[in-house]
Amino acid sequence: MNLQLEPDVAFGVDPDLGVTAAVADDRPFLDEVLRKHHFRYSSTLDLYLLPGDTPHNTAVRTVARASRDFQNVGLSVAADPCIMLPPPIPTPDRVPVRQALPGQSLTALTGELHELRRSADVADVLEQILDEHHGVVGDLEEFVDTAAVWCERLGTPNGRELGVHLRTIAHHVAFLGDQLVTAQLDLAVMPDLTPDNAPPLAEVPLPARHEIPSVTHTARSRAALASSPNRPAPAGGPEPPDATVRAQAPPPSTRRSR
Repeated sequence: MNLQLEPDVAFGVDPDLGVTAAVADDRPFLDEVLRKHHFRYSSTLDLYLLPGDTPHNTAVRTVARASRDFQNVGLSVAADPCIMLPPPIPTPDRVPVRQALPGQSLTALTGELHELRRSADVADVLEQILDEHHGVVGDLEEFVDTAAVWCERLGTPNGRELGVHLRTIAHHVAFLGDQLVTAQLDLAVMPDLTPDNAPPLAEVPLPARHEIPSVTHTARSRAALASSPNRPAPAGGPEPPDATVRAQAPPPSTRRSR
């Protein structure tokens, strides 16, 4: 097997230049693809550059799409992982800069659910979107709050009205986070295990929104009474019939969304 030590195209990121691309030679196809994705060639630097005002998420998607175009025709691509790191979130003067971290992909977490069998494992995945520092629920709440401030900064009646509306939405997001924490704690103590003969998750149709059932009192009671590391079964008490397949649940998390 022949290993190609130098890629046909390499993507990187520079603190002053932003996202850049370098090519191995002057093949027209390389130039054509990069220009299609809004890179512009700098003869002074011998590099392709994205416009300086390109938002971070747009730049990441652009590199991914250009890379896919190159790979589809058999070309090799290298990319600096730092391209994925978002810039710091602006803060007021004399307030420490908050360094942003790459967030969890909600799509990837949804994909993880298809491989899980234990309720406790689903709870672990759900906890990732509730993480206080870089969970998507808290990030969404902060995003909506920031959008509200942006609208209020317009100083117009419409801006103030929309700002109030967005702040209400942010409260709903916070409430959603609280409800998800409750669901995550319930999942963490449930002993349930998906049967081996259950159909693949991808083949089970999602319920219509208006048909999603609420959690019943019976289900909550069963979860509350299930044994866990923090609440072992009573000594000498009857063992439930599914004890042989019971998954050991981790201790419930005390972290909450922002």
